[in-house]
Amino acid sequence: MDLLNANDQAGQYPASYYAATAEPLAEFPPAKGAIDCDVCIVGGGYSGLSAALHLAQTGYDVVLIDAQRVGFGASGRNGGQVGTGQRIGQDDLEDMVGKDHARTLWDLSLESVALVRDLIAAHDLDCGWSDGILEADHRAKGVPHSHKYAEKLQTEYDYDLIRTVGKDEMRSLVGSRAYYGGTLDMGGGHIHPLRFALGLARACRDAGVRIFEQSRATQVTSDGQVTTTNSDISARYVILCCNGYLGALSDGVAQRVMPINNFIAATEPLEKPRDLIRDNHAVADSKFVINYFRLSDDNRMLFGGGESYGYKFPRDIAATVRKPMLDIFPQLKDVKIEYAWGGTLGITMNRMPHFARVSDHVLSISGYSGHGVAMATLGGKLAAQAVAGQAEKFDIFSTVPTPRFPGGPRLRTPLLVLAMLWYSMRDRL
Repeated sequence: MDLLNANDQAGQYPASYYAATAEPLAEFPPAKGAIDCDVCIVGGGYSGLSAALHLAQTGYDVVLIDAQRVGFGASGRNGGQVGTGQRIGQDDLEDMVGKDHARTLWDLSLESVALVRDLIAAHDLDCGWSDGILEADHRAKGVPHSHKYAEKLQTEYDYDLIRTVGKDEMRSLVGSRAYYGGTLDMGGGHIHPLRFALGLARACRDAGVRIFEQSRATQVTSDGQVTTTNSDISARYVILCCNGYLGALSDGVAQRVMPINNFIAATEPLEKPRDLIRDNHAVADSKFVINYFRLSDDNRMLFGGGESYGYKFPRDIAATVRKPMLDIFPQLKDVKIEYAWGGTLGITMNRMPHFARVSDHVLSISGYSGHGVAMATLGGKLAAQAVAGQAEKFDIFSTVPTPRFPGGPRLRTPLLVLAMLWYSMRDRL
């Protein structure tokens, strides 16, 4: 299925709360004719924009193409949570790659959050920042493990910005009886994701990056030639930053990064929003089919959740999200949902980002598995460094094994259906 057009109109941002509250950029032209550059970046999300900006700032001639608009994909639609760590916990990472490698990946996660903060400050990006992410346990039996994990980060990773939260405090912080405790990480936070993406695009433009929108890459060769519908781009290096929208550009990446949809709804402004999230932290719960939510600057509940069986968005996204939202906040039953939208992200089998050298001239960074605001931004910087000959940090990620999905791209849709059914049932047990 062509996910670039399956659920969205060409050249238009989805009718999301984010699109309604972000200052739009004038459209960049499509790529036409023969174009030469040092680096061609395919994809205008956080990874691509960050890579382009960092390369341009060091003197590279950079072309960035996007099949739709910059920030059109997951980078402009996500939950806005800027989290520390990787998508999986440090215990699992230690088992996967060893303690030393796991510690380096943890340190890079802190670097990723710091990079988001630094870019916001350096380029005066109007995307806000609110401190704190609550990890809320939906089962009482999960709380001891969460508390033990927080203590592990404090003692073994020297991280003092996380603390444990008991049942009573959790129910004071989050106005719901659905949670039994968890942790609070004040090293993370939340932002307006589309404003962040568009701010990065402005910074790229000002740094001299040539940006072309509605310019879909149809072929990328191993020696750095990129073909679009109306142009042929010759580059010394290509960086694929396509995530869930990769399509057929790289079979090796497509075998390891699978697209999946997720959904978010925004309520009307609430009279007493702090009754729901007392201290304006972002919240993510412990379900495998995760619920994540936060307050907007204008006091709406932004709630992400719901299950997708296949790649088409449901006809009524608001109803899809309303169900898990009311499971957590039944007091919102009479509140109007004013925006509801879906988005496509890229996941991997082990939930770790997939950094790959496709060839001597082509790199790929993707597969952030719902943990991409900070990590995709860092991924772009690390890919830029690798192009410039400083690949040490890029290789820290590229040496993490990324298993292939069984059956390859052709069987991903039925596998997705089975997996979502299984995990949604497990969450209810």
